[in-house]
Amino acid sequence: MTGFGIMKLSYTPLSIYYLTNSEKRMYSREELKQLKKEFWEGFGTYCSLVPALKRRKSKFMLYNTKMKGVELKFDATRKGASVILEINLSNATKRLEKYEQFKLYKSTMEKQFPKGLIWDLAYIRECGTEVSRIYTEKNDIDLHRRIQWMEFYQFMATEMMKLEKAFKLVKEVME
Repeated sequence: MTGFGIMKLSYTPLSIYYLTNSEKRMYSREELKQLKKEFWEGFGTYCSLVPALKRRKSKFMLYNTKMKGVELKFDATRKGASVILEINLSNATKRLEKYEQFKLYKSTMEKQFPKGLIWDLAYIRECGTEVSRIYTEKNDIDLHRRIQWMEFYQFMATEMMKLEKAFKLVKEVME
């Protein structure tokens, strides 16, 4: 049982069952897909209302970092939200070299982040691929709880703007 009164009962490839305030709910794959679609559409709407993002042609740079093997990403799950700088070069040596380059500028990157960033040299994705990640996260919010979506949106937009700014500063020096 978690602090939110949710207890996971079982998981099958077709659905997830859980108990919320003594209410049994089941999500099919299609319902989960729809929930995630609504979440990301809501995030897009939220970003279009944020004054700092309104004037931007593209809200966030994400995959368009113009640095080979480096991407900025969002992750939203039942455990929380993450804003990520991912180094995903397939050559492990080059990936580690790029990670070490960023690490040289750790203090510059973390200026915007009072609690610092999480530096993970060897993060294993769900698909089994090893990447390096520099990220910040907010735990204890659940993607399945629509009432918490505004917390996700605020965290993700604010933190991505800060991570982009840090990335741009470091990128200029690295080039």
